[in-house]
Amino acid sequence: MSHQDWLAIILTLKLAGLTTLILLVIGTPLAWWLANTPWCGKPIVEALVALPLVLPPTVLGFYLLIAFAPSSPIAQFWLSLTGGNLAFSFSALVIASVLYSLPFVVQPLQSGFQQVPKALLETAASLGASGLDRFASVAAPLCRSNFLVAITLGFAHTVGEFGVVLMIGGNIPGRTQVLSIALYDRVESLQYSAAHWLAGGLIAFSFIVLCLVYRLNHYRGVDLGNNYSAREQA
Repeated sequence: MSHQDWLAIILTLKLAGLTTLILLVIGTPLAWWLANTPWCGKPIVEALVALPLVLPPTVLGFYLLIAFAPSSPIAQFWLSLTGGNLAFSFSALVIASVLYSLPFVVQPLQSGFQQVPKALLETAASLGASGLDRFASVAAPLCRSNFLVAITLGFAHTVGEFGVVLMIGGNIPGRTQVLSIALYDRVESLQYSAAHWLAGGLIAFSFIVLCLVYRLNHYRGVDLGNNYSAREQA
């Protein structure tokens, strides 16, 4: 592989890692709220979160490109804040990736939080535990595998992004050229040997991720049941 390919790999890992971290910070309280709120407008929020699952990535990328255009208020604010343009930058890739991968983090966490026995949370509340204490001492330990699934899916989905990052970031080597775009670039320039290396690596990575996710899903219900039984006996 060429130096440019390694730059694309490093940039992809950097993008996926930062996106996953941001998604955990944003997605965890959002998933907890969705799992526990009785608000009648909850389905609307859930639909907005899940929209990237059915929306073509180029549609999201197109509207983000318009939102990040130099004359837009968002771009003007970003320019005054950082001194640089937002469109076709690494920061734009991060924002787009956070929006596009949001359901892959929120939905596993929400599913896990909904399976936490309400009796345990009520018991903790009766003992004087605050909402944050109940989350940290009861819900989070019971949902360890959900967090692992969310992290794995969020990271892997970001690695595999193509349409949305191409629309908002373009194909700038060392700056916005991530792995999927580098693969497209190699195929377009008939560099099939390099394309085979990149495509084979993505296939192996995807297979390993899926094996890990299915293994975690297999043991998630068992872990919740065992933890609940242990707490009941205690």
